[in-house]
Amino acid sequence: MSEFDDEGLNDKEFDEILKKFEAMISGGENAFFDADELEEIIDYYMQWLNYDMAKKAIDYGIAHYPYSSIIKIKRAQYLSSQHFTHDALALLNEIEQIEQNNFDLYMTRGYIYSQIGLGEQAIENFKKAIPLAEFKDEVYVALGIEFLNEDKPDDALFYFKKAIKLNPKNEGALNEISLCFDLTGKSEESVSFFTNYIENNPYSYYAWFNLGLAYNRMGLYEKAIDAYDYSIAINEQFSSAYFNKANSLAQLKKFHEAIEVYKETFKYEDPDPTAYYYIGECYENSEEFENALVYYNKCVKLDAANADAWLAIGVCLDSLNRLTEGIHYIKKAIEINPNEAEYWYVFAEVQQKLGFQEEAALAYQRVIELEYPEYDVWLDYSKLLHEAGYFTESIEVIQEGIKHFPNIALLHYRYGVLLLEKGNKQEAYSVFENALKLDYQNHNSIFEYAPNLESNTELMQLINQYKN
Repeated sequence: MSEFDDEGLNDKEFDEILKKFEAMISGGENAFFDADELEEIIDYYMQWLNYDMAKKAIDYGIAHYPYSSIIKIKRAQYLSSQHFTHDALALLNEIEQIEQNNFDLYMTRGYIYSQIGLGEQAIENFKKAIPLAEFKDEVYVALGIEFLNEDKPDDALFYFKKAIKLNPKNEGALNEISLCFDLTGKSEESVSFFTNYIENNPYSYYAWFNLGLAYNRMGLYEKAIDAYDYSIAINEQFSSAYFNKANSLAQLKKFHEAIEVYKETFKYEDPDPTAYYYIGECYENSEEFENALVYYNKCVKLDAANADAWLAIGVCLDSLNRLTEGIHYIKKAIEINPNEAEYWYVFAEVQQKLGFQEEAALAYQRVIELEYPEYDVWLDYSKLLHEAGYFTESIEVIQEGIKHFPNIALLHYRYGVLLLEKGNKQEAYSVFENALKLDYQNHNSIFEYAPNLESNTELMQLINQYKN
């Protein structure tokens, strides 16, 4: 409860009324409560999810005020919370037959329709509530959220802007506006909106924070950091601003500064596994693998289902030449999320390092089955097969890679090398020529893979033809 409610009732007065009601329930004594007091009692119990006491207050209200629309609406809200949505909607329909201009009726029905996934009906009811609302910005926020639920961020943005126009202090609308700008890719408009907002509300730490988010999405990390600093200056306990400032510092590769700022968040909220993960990542990017392991382990201690952290532990152990130990953690990541292609890719590389070629080949196949979006897996899988003596299969893998990525010159260069080794000179030079047309700059990949070809005069002549 706030210090005063809309009717001027303060906390002390409400506490006395609540004690009186609970004494009546526990002692079976008679007591009188007016409808407004009961409304607040019901709201209190619903807010704290004490549905048993909420029902007792509703039953008392219905018994003493059988014609009170607001008590009946509270009953509908209770029924909805217990998943009796059909009964709740039927009750609201009864109320509407008698009273068509009840704001709470349309808002409650809108929320129930939203709860059961009937977005259009929810929106229709919220719109009916607008002319009846004392604070229309709250209805506009409800409409905006429903349009977000319907995957219509442009419509949502329209209503959140209306909410802010009516009530610039509506922080919920501010945050949702930032999300809408993100979903619609309107980062520049987001910067403009929050910059203009700040001109009129320079001490809104939420606005500075959201301006930072907009700059961050545009890759303007220095400007993002400045905006987060203003947010922190206004509210030094705003942990989200520290966290996002640290993210921007990490993007600028200022890893040690980022670590210190991540740690600042722990002063204002309990340690978070995501923060531990990012600290570990900063240490890993700084090649301080022992420190990285400390924080990745802190992460999984708090969140044992964080597959990324388990994988990172395995990768760090690999970097510390503790690969046989590290593979256990990589397997753990795969157990948690068996459909993540990146995990299987790391597993394939580790198995290859350990000399388990068959296991590595199976892992590469799994990466491909999971539709890994980059071309490099075809190069690595082909190389594994080539080195293991499966020459035909190696060529087949590269051919398949070219089907998926026909414009990647590196695949064509590798294909040319394999064809040349096979003795198909004419076909090989045709493939090389195509690769040189696609991307001359990467022709050195030929010699990185097969250094002996630097002495191939015919190949060097072909390359020189495309030098300019």
